[in-house]
Amino acid sequence: MTADRRRALTEKHPGGVAARGVMERHLTGRRFFVADRCTIADVALYAYTHVAAEGDFDLAPFGQVRTWLARVAAEPGHIPITQG
Repeated sequence: MTADRRRALTEKHPGGVAARGVMERHLTGRRFFVADRCTIADVALYAYTHVAAEGDFDLAPFGQVRTWLARVAAEPGHIPITQG
């Protein structure tokens, strides 16, 4: 990774953590983001959130987000895009 790319990631990291905080608060008392069922909003947010560790994001402080990730992954027809 180039120095410029590493610097850009470092600068954007706080915004990513803040976004996880918004997600955490929004999910409190909710099963999914928009309705009491999985919608396109959940699919869109899941796509990046479930691989957050690849961007050096620690989801340990975000219990609601982790529970939601498991809930989405348990949906019928879910096909993982990553292995492991």
